[in-house]
Amino acid sequence: MRDLDGNTAPQETDALIDHIQTRYHAVHRSDLAGLLPLAERVEQVHADDPQAPHGLAQALMTLRREMEDHMAKEEAILFPAMRAGGMQGIDHPIAMMRADHDEHAACIARIRALTGNLTAPAHACGSWRALYAGTEKMLDDLAAHMALENDLLFPRFERG
Repeated sequence: MRDLDGNTAPQETDALIDHIQTRYHAVHRSDLAGLLPLAERVEQVHADDPQAPHGLAQALMTLRREMEDHMAKEEAILFPAMRAGGMQGIDHPIAMMRADHDEHAACIARIRALTGNLTAPAHACGSWRALYAGTEKMLDDLAAHMALENDLLFPRFERG
């Protein structure tokens, strides 16, 4: 399986977990830290524009909260258990992570709907265009991250 950078995901579990944490978890945190103030600024500057992404900052804040909670659970509980070769009952936390991924996918859909699929109007300023480009990259990264966990990492430990 390849990531968005065109690199093949590591096959060994520890290396794959390291890759997820550095390529995705750290990048999501950094991207969202930059996108949130930009979204707030664009919404504020273009408050009277009916095509402005009203509510995008709030949607990104919600996604950030959900993702921080999710990544913290993976980093504190699930990934250490996987590095140790699994644990009794690991199917339950994996099912919870998959449910979180479903919530993230719903949030991605809301953001895309709110922004006209991240298509800026012709009159959009540079900040607005940068916001949409950055949000698109972050959402694509998140989708690739979830696919990597759902399709490659989690099945290694699921029984059934």
